[in-house]
Amino acid sequence: MNLKNDGYGAYSIWEHSQTVTDLYRKRAADRVEEMTCAAQAADLLKPVIHQGESLLDVGCGSGHFFHSLRKKNIPVDYYGIDASEKFIRIGQQELKAFALSPERLKVLRLEDLNATMDHVVCLNVLSNLDNYPRYLERILLTAQKTVLIRESLKEQGEYKYVRDNYLDKGVDLKVHVNAYPVEEVKEFIRAYGFSVTEIVDKRTGGQEENVIDYPHYWKFLMATKLN
Repeated sequence: MNLKNDGYGAYSIWEHSQTVTDLYRKRAADRVEEMTCAAQAADLLKPVIHQGESLLDVGCGSGHFFHSLRKKNIPVDYYGIDASEKFIRIGQQELKAFALSPERLKVLRLEDLNATMDHVVCLNVLSNLDNYPRYLERILLTAQKTVLIRESLKEQGEYKYVRDNYLDKGVDLKVHVNAYPVEEVKEFIRAYGFSVTEIVDKRTGGQEENVIDYPHYWKFLMATKLN
């Protein structure tokens, strides 16, 4: 008999790429070029954020989105959660130099989230999960004002569970690469009391982009809580 409780880390692609780990450290230390999607997300959020409000970055990795907010002087109390203890630890180490308290970054899986925040941002996360409804629901229940997501979205959904060929040598793991039906996702968001706006992704201009050799269809959705 062999019974362990380490399955999440053992089967998570994010725990098996030294290349990604090194990149996330550089991003947290602000030593690489800002991601286009992070810059666009900060631009979209800036008009709706007011002094003293809170923002939760879901699937934050090492918390590099903090830099996009900081550089645009967006006066928000930043918090980040990620399922990877390794990434959170990197963020806690590197972002102290930029006056972000380590307590603002927490190891937390999205399904365990139980919080209240003014704004929630989630970039490039839901498309790599098994499906979106329960995760997006948790995000929508958390946000009191705004939700901003960037995900692979298209007219007809595509659901794949495929091998990631860019992991460390000898690692053989699969990952979900999903493209969700955009109108279905927007209707789901509206059902939780939000208006929603679809926004063209600047990086791709609305064209498909291959990531780990599989097509993604990036779009932003900006959801605003209705009173």
